[in-house]
Amino acid sequence: MNNTPTILKKIIDRKWQEVKERSANISINELASQAKHADAPRGFKKALESKIAAGDPAVIAEIKKASPSKGVLREHFVPAEIAKSYEAAGAACLSVLTDADFFLGSEDYLKQAREACNLPVIRKDFIVDPYQVVEARAIEADCVLLIVSALSDNQMKELNHCALELGMDVLVEVHDEAEFERAMDLPPNILGINNRNLHTFDLTLDTTFNLIPKVPEDTLLVTESGIFGSDDVKVMRDKNVHSFLVGETFMRADDPGAQLKALFYS
Repeated sequence: MNNTPTILKKIIDRKWQEVKERSANISINELASQAKHADAPRGFKKALESKIAAGDPAVIAEIKKASPSKGVLREHFVPAEIAKSYEAAGAACLSVLTDADFFLGSEDYLKQAREACNLPVIRKDFIVDPYQVVEARAIEADCVLLIVSALSDNQMKELNHCALELGMDVLVEVHDEAEFERAMDLPPNILGINNRNLHTFDLTLDTTFNLIPKVPEDTLLVTESGIFGSDDVKVMRDKNVHSFLVGETFMRADDPGAQLKALFYS
């Protein structure tokens, strides 16, 4: 954690505060009770695998209002509307930002998006404590994100175990080879390779390309960030990467669903 980049460190520090504040209002036991009565998980990993088996791209389409590096991405922001347009355009799953302070997200956005369609949804947030994992299931998330650079090995194992116990899938995100090696110890339910360098916010698809040879054949691999044109999609698919998490490209478009279709199905 000593090399944690400043923005990520800031976010993680805030998450620990958030857990403290929230658990003072709603106990983890109360959340666990809500999680028990929640709609059953929809099968996030299964939805991706079904698309790939059919020969289609498996797109995790993101619903994100803002980011720390780019500010507000979308003024007209109606999660239910966006979710429907993604589903109609052939998305496999949704990703919904729930972090309020840095991404202007909300748990309500996840609930609204999931309610509006039949797609499984990942809670995109900075998970550091089991409280947030139980909270994710209580708001009916089907999958959670674990960011290797934000967690120790023990934290990662505990959070991964907690999510799988609750019936959710887990997307374990790495940014470099050292993180990849750590993730492989789990092993990951779904492996995400983020092409954005969290230290510099630079983007390069080489991050995915360099790690592909090391990924075991039976690992479901998702490439994240930096997919802006159909050439990017083609070069990934030529290298046998068929699952993509895309946010900014869709969020900046007038019609996110139409943009998804143009990028992946034209």
